[in-house]
Amino acid sequence: MQSDNLARRTFLRSVAAGAASSALAQTSKARPNIIYIHSHDTGRYLQPYGHAVPAPNIQKLADGGVLFRQAFNAAPTCSPSRASLLTGQCPHSNGMLGLAHRGFFLTDHKRHIAHTLRAAGYYSELIGLQHIARDPAIIGYDKVQVIRGNHVEQVAPAAAAFLKNAPKQPFFIDVGFQETHRKFRKPGPREDPRCCLPPAPLPDTPETRYDIASFKATARALDEGVGVVLDALESGGLAANTLVISTTDHGIAFPDMKCNLFDHGMGVSLIMRGPNGFSGGKVCDAMVSHIDIFPTICDLLDIERPSWLQGKSMMPLIRGSAQEINDEIFAEVNYHAAYEPKRAVRTKRWKYIRHYDGRKHPNLPNCDDGPSKSLWVKNGWRDRAVDSEQLYDLMFDPNEIHNCATDPANAEVAAEMRGRLERWMKATEDPLLKGPVKAPKGATANDPDGTSPHEQAKLVG
Repeated sequence: MQSDNLARRTFLRSVAAGAASSALAQTSKARPNIIYIHSHDTGRYLQPYGHAVPAPNIQKLADGGVLFRQAFNAAPTCSPSRASLLTGQCPHSNGMLGLAHRGFFLTDHKRHIAHTLRAAGYYSELIGLQHIARDPAIIGYDKVQVIRGNHVEQVAPAAAAFLKNAPKQPFFIDVGFQETHRKFRKPGPREDPRCCLPPAPLPDTPETRYDIASFKATARALDEGVGVVLDALESGGLAANTLVISTTDHGIAFPDMKCNLFDHGMGVSLIMRGPNGFSGGKVCDAMVSHIDIFPTICDLLDIERPSWLQGKSMMPLIRGSAQEINDEIFAEVNYHAAYEPKRAVRTKRWKYIRHYDGRKHPNLPNCDDGPSKSLWVKNGWRDRAVDSEQLYDLMFDPNEIHNCATDPANAEVAAEMRGRLERWMKATEDPLLKGPVKAPKGATANDPDGTSPHEQAKLVG
């Protein structure tokens, strides 16, 4: 009898151990893969957002996922935007005050999401563009794929090859495309400039029509690259258990867009498709920020959020338990090609922008060269006035044209928005509160009084 009881207890322990092992395996298996697909300088100028920029593959992603109509970056400039998404912090908190190739860098690469995911059992790999470090090896990916370039033709096949032989453990892959950064591709038959409409801030002229036609040709290439990745995900049987995050860094490279704190610069495409609610072709109108993606992933995976995160999880929006998670969204610029310190706070109704450099005219090096810029410069853009404080009523002025900061009727709103910005700057220990933002040693920047980002830069750190 005693022998029978011992045998029974041994059997039960074995069953319990097996069940626990099976449960652990099921949990690991259920934990979704993550693909972060990002483009350069695309804003929301894509088909899913209603623009005449065909992107059938990205549209298909939106049709099966969640489209965020009011998504914003933390900085409308390349490296700071990407670094903020990947660390969950604003640029002046994570240290990325300017462009990586100009000598700016993250204060602590351990805050990159790849490290948090590794602790949760994820394998990570970089495929293509990253633009947050001069040497991608220091970021902390398990592997950095070495490919010939960062354009669709090189990146998409490399990502597809990874998915064809994906590891069994959950993975996080960072797939970065150079498109739609300038220099744009030449318009083809499907992008007839005569039938194109320039983006809202620009006049309808032959120059601007050709410029947006060229952008559309480049966006077509981007969409084809995204399609290659999504097809590989489907054919590999991985789509059902993979969270796809498709976004861009900031607005398109046209005047008053990229590197500007208007919605045309801050606004980004954001589409997320995957398990646990990120499906069904839903549209979300809640304001969200790039810095909300990191905490969202933590909640989705049921892992502890790092203490440094400044964003909020979007899961209440996905689960339907909240209509909004942010009363306000913040964004900033410090260095791009040239130094241009400015900050913005946005609510559903209002936008407040403040410039801190004392300049009264546009910072032309911070706009990429192209036909639209040349047209503006030719017609006196350099001499246009720039107000140090700007307030816009987004209900009646969505293109942020009429600054009402000095209108006595809006004095109360201006004071409230000014207070929101000041409280955030203090809470995040913004260095701008103490004066000009210092660049790190070895960093370079252009003369703000210049014209082109391609002019000679000088050491500023």
